[in-house]
Amino acid sequence: MATNIQERISALKGRRKGADGLAVVAADNVALESYRRKLYLPEIWEGRAGGKPFTQYALGAMQEVDPDYTRISLETADRVANQLGKRVGGFNLDFKLQGSVPLNVHIKGVSDVDLLTTIDGQFLTYDKSGIRSNTYWPSADNSLQQLINLRNEEEPALKKAFPAASVDTSGSKAIKIFGGSLARSVDVVPSHWYDGADYQRTGQLHDRGVIILDRKANQTVTNFPFKHIKLVSDQDAIAVGGLKKAIRLCKNVKADSGRDIALPSFDIAAIMFHADLAALRMGVFHELAILAETQRYLDYLYYHPNEAQRLYVPDGTRRIFDTEAKVSALLALSSEMDELSKAVAAEFRLLGPIPTSDSARQILKEVRVP
Repeated sequence: MATNIQERISALKGRRKGADGLAVVAADNVALESYRRKLYLPEIWEGRAGGKPFTQYALGAMQEVDPDYTRISLETADRVANQLGKRVGGFNLDFKLQGSVPLNVHIKGVSDVDLLTTIDGQFLTYDKSGIRSNTYWPSADNSLQQLINLRNEEEPALKKAFPAASVDTSGSKAIKIFGGSLARSVDVVPSHWYDGADYQRTGQLHDRGVIILDRKANQTVTNFPFKHIKLVSDQDAIAVGGLKKAIRLCKNVKADSGRDIALPSFDIAAIMFHADLAALRMGVFHELAILAETQRYLDYLYYHPNEAQRLYVPDGTRRIFDTEAKVSALLALSSEMDELSKAVAAEFRLLGPIPTSDSARQILKEVRVP
């Protein structure tokens, strides 16, 4: 582990309580007052596992962010959506959230929010092989130009709506707005609907796709963000909350590792989606069993590269390990989890040497933490 455990605990506390986001909330008096009230209030996990700092860190790294912080993130996205709905004159827009915040696997108290701004009722694309394809009217317009036009309207609209905020238009897929009266940074993602064969069959939002603009590449990209959220949440329900705890654990360990681990949040969620749900479900009784299964599964994938290469992201659009950098990142994250699991297990052993990975997992699956 690249940093000592007290540094990691301090970083974890600061991240969860928004200490790294003070500059974002400083201009909002209400958000700033809430920040000040909570900054020095201990969370429940901080009072557990007294005298066992590695255990305390592991437990804290699994927990969801304070719901009040999440609520502020959602309210900030709503404010931005409301202004865009009023100011973008050329399009009717629908607004949805994507990413870690609606999935509730974000690890920062002051977390960025991804806001999809989707053309609604005026333009979409569809799968011509779908069972309802004959109900759509083909358009002479094309996705790329429609999304360029939408982005060209949204950029000045954001600047006018929030004149004290900073609007960063350099991103290829998102317009980032932050500061001023906004308590959170919001990534505004222009898009339009894609009605694939699955959506035409079910009519369910989680089967509906979106087409987004990649401005730098001058092309469009098809995503299924609601399917990802639905599938991961369904798996988490089977694991009785253990899957999302494992995802947050991985993300926090990555953040505190001091290494460049090239696995984005989406891919970390996708990896743990394939872990043993029965093992994660044991976290209801033995919370550290979640750490044990996370370590086991990452270790398994590294030592079985052919199995790792077969894994797809939950929505099925691509393989998880589609670059060599991600394979290297798997080794780094797995090594970090090995060290953490052994360090936690060592805090519970009564006699004997520092545990091996196998013996550490056995200890973690059996201990109860008050």
